Amino acid sequence: MSEQEKQQAPQTDMPEAQPACEEAARAETEAQPPVCTEKAWEALTAERDDYKERYLRLAAEYDNYRKRTRRERDALHAEVQAGTVEKFLSVYDNLERALAQPTEDEAYRRGVELTMKGLTDALAGFGVSAIEALGKPFDPTLHDAVAHVSDDSGEENLVVEVLQTGFVMGDRVVRHSMVKVKN
Repeated sequence: MSEQEKQQAPQTDMPEAQPACEEAARAETEAQPPVCTEKAWEALTAERDDYKERYLRLAAEYDNYRKRTRRERDALHAEVQAGTVEKFLSVYDNLERALAQPTEDEAYRRGVELTMKGLTDALAGFGVSAIEALGKPFDPTLHDAVAHVSDDSGEENLVVEVLQTGFVMGDRVVRHSMVKVKN
């Protein structure tokens, strides 16, 4: 084959490329991990441990943050709910006073009773209940003593009259009962 024919013929063999491919293949099979001295290994291990400790500390801080914000959110929700309920207690007091007054108009009385029942049902829906105080021992966490009655008969520190009804929402006192206590 002449030189001109060689140039015109399609070249399937690429003799120049073969040695480069062989060298690359040989380099891949002969490649070994870099040699690491004991000192370098210890430094890498210490760095890894430091990153792991930082990660664990950050994860713990985030978990504490989540718990704290959940507690704060729940406390704020309960505080807002108690504040809202407290606004309705003056309506309760007025209805209670209206029911205590004698009237001959039964339709009027029945309307006030139904309104009072609707309000107490709504308050119960929020988990609010009246504090039972009459005839119970005085408890400063639930009652506010505004008057004392001297009486030598029976037990001391009993609530003898409720001047204003108190309310609790769950374990939280929304409003203390204002009471008279027997000494």
